[in-house]
Amino acid sequence: MSNIQLQTSTANGVLDYAASSADTRPTGDGGISAIGLNVYSDYAVRYSIVLVLAWIGAMKFTAYEAAGIEGLVASSPILGWLYGVVSLQAASNIIGTIEIAIAAALAVGPIYRPAALLGAFGAIATFSTTLTFMFTAPGWEASLGGFPALSVVPGQFLLKDIVLLAASVSLLSKAISSRVRT
Repeated sequence: MSNIQLQTSTANGVLDYAASSADTRPTGDGGISAIGLNVYSDYAVRYSIVLVLAWIGAMKFTAYEAAGIEGLVASSPILGWLYGVVSLQAASNIIGTIEIAIAAALAVGPIYRPAALLGAFGAIATFSTTLTFMFTAPGWEASLGGFPALSVVPGQFLLKDIVLLAASVSLLSKAISSRVRT
C-alpha cells in the first residue's frame, strides 16, 4: 500500500498530511474521494470550533454573558478564584480573551504548526474546564429524580462540550502527526 502526501504551502513551510492509498479510492460515481472528504471534514471541524470559541468569547464582553456565567464560574474550583481578584465583568473579559486567542490559534493552525498545537491544547483545556461545571454547578433535574436527568441549564447546555472536547483532541492528534517542512 503506497502513501500519498498532501502538501499545503505556507509562509513558514509546507504542512504534510500523509494518507494511505486505501483512502484515495475513487467513488466510482464522480463523487468526492474519501481523502477529499477527510480534508473537508477536518476543516469543517476546525473552523466550527473556531466559530464557537470566537462567538462565545466575544459574548463574554457583554454584561449579559458575564451575569450568565457567574454561577458556573463561582461554583468552579478551577475558575472561582477569579471573582476574588477581579470584578464579574473583568473575569468574563479574561475568559473571553482566552477563548478568542484559542480560536485565533486554531484558525491559523493549518499554516503554522505551533499555533495548531497551542490552539488544540487550549481548546482541550477550555472544554475540559467547562465539563467540570456539570459536577460543580447544579446540573441534575430534581423534579425528575436527579441523576441521570439533566437540567436544561447548565446540564444539557454543557453536554455538547463532550463533542467539542473530542473534536479538539482530534485536532491535537492531527497537529502532532503533521510535519512542517521548510
